[in-house]
Amino acid sequence: MKILKNQTLDQLLEQVDRQTDQQANQPEVEATVAGIISNVIQNGDDALRDYSRKFDKVELTDLRVPQSDIDAAYENADQDLIDALNLAKNNIVSYHKKEIQNGFVDAEQPGVVRGEKITPLAAVGLYVPGGTAAYPSSILMNVIPAKLAGVSKIVMVTPPQKNGIGQAVLTAAKIAGIDEVYQVGGAQAIAALAYGTQSIPRVDKITGPGNIFVAVAKKQVFGQVDIDMIAGPSEIGVIADDSANPREVAADLLSQAEHDKLSRPMMVTPSESFAQAVSDQIDEQLKTLPREEIASASVENKGFIAVTDTLDEAFTVMNAISPEHLEIELADAMQYLNQIQNAGSVFLGFNASEPVGDYVAGPNHILPTGGTARFFSPLGVSDFVKRIQFVTYSKAALKKEEKAITTLARVEGLEAHARAVESRFAD
Repeated sequence: MKILKNQTLDQLLEQVDRQTDQQANQPEVEATVAGIISNVIQNGDDALRDYSRKFDKVELTDLRVPQSDIDAAYENADQDLIDALNLAKNNIVSYHKKEIQNGFVDAEQPGVVRGEKITPLAAVGLYVPGGTAAYPSSILMNVIPAKLAGVSKIVMVTPPQKNGIGQAVLTAAKIAGIDEVYQVGGAQAIAALAYGTQSIPRVDKITGPGNIFVAVAKKQVFGQVDIDMIAGPSEIGVIADDSANPREVAADLLSQAEHDKLSRPMMVTPSESFAQAVSDQIDEQLKTLPREEIASASVENKGFIAVTDTLDEAFTVMNAISPEHLEIELADAMQYLNQIQNAGSVFLGFNASEPVGDYVAGPNHILPTGGTARFFSPLGVSDFVKRIQFVTYSKAALKKEEKAITTLARVEGLEAHARAVESRFAD
């Protein structure tokens, strides 16, 4: 893994040139996706079956997965898988329960009542990738906050497979409490959720990761429906010094490098000797990694270790990068929490390995990527509700504020606004 020394902040940020990744082949993809969405709007289920035949090489009669298939997958699942999913579910529930919001009523001014009502979305759609990217843990992470928010209908779409949807995916869907599962993938699945077809219901929000066609489709239907985020390649940042174990830090960096050739493993340290020790460990551990080809490409093309003069500079660098995952591999790590301004999810201390957050800790692993942790947050209960404001005035309270309202209305050139209030006192 390349070690960078004597670099300015701007030079280090050039290592994280996300614009190039996001814009690669974008015009062609945008046009293809727009055509797919238009076809699904016009032809509904027929278009979905045609795309399944063309892209997935699967001939479908029914798009919906029968509940009997879901139940059978659960009944035949390995007990260790069921136990692991239930452990994860319980921890995700216990964490996200604390995020549940309540509305409020404010009646402090005489004759005026103001307030906010928290209302769950009616229907949510979850996209689950197919093949090796179908992660049962992500099903729980997407669905449980929506359930806790009070969403009444949750449907899942996932690409059809020649031998049927994977057992682990259907087992997770049952444990999470998904209402309906459909065998549809790609941009066409996103279009179906956004606009509805004869079989697939229209939803209010779409969540879940996918390839570039899915990501672009989510971007194009945004506004017709809400979406969680446009997810990019996985990222891990580590701030560490000589108090950490280089073998453990290297293993954590590789835990994200194995996701994708575009994943970004990054470490910043004030210790040049520790940087070299971690780099050596990465080289050694790669030799026995099953996904060595993917992880090696990630390390070589997207990874780096930066050596700074001080620990404070290391935090400055990571706050500028704003990584999806950030590990603080320092003694007494909790004391550094307030130095972190930008990160999706933070792992504090030598034992808080990033995969703990991926699976069982409870905080969500659907996180902002590509530097968007500067302004986006992890997926949570608040993403599945909307706020409705309300107000009521007595006539005396309205009279008290009549002049201010009519003054502002006429300054803005909106005479009808002013007259609407004055009409209450015309007699």
